[in-house]
Amino acid sequence: MEHVLKPHPVVLRKLLDRYESLEARARSGERVSPQLRRELEDTAYTLCVSTATTEPGAAKAVARRLLADPPAGAARPVTPPAAA
Repeated sequence: MEHVLKPHPVVLRKLLDRYESLEARARSGERVSPQLRRELEDTAYTLCVSTATTEPGAAKAVARRLLADPPAGAARPVTPPAAA
């Protein structure tokens, strides 16, 4: 049986949001500073490590899939019945 560590959803959401924000800034047409480039590279690396991938595009896809699927055994939110 294979055991795979999965990142905590809150941490993964913040990481994915951070990467996409930096990526948007880098593509905005403004000059990409060395600091922005370094932050983007560091965030891409961390996202790849967190999702067991080697390419940022694949890491984003895996992160989205992990965030869409609740962890096994996780309690699902209970929706109260509508008032009549």
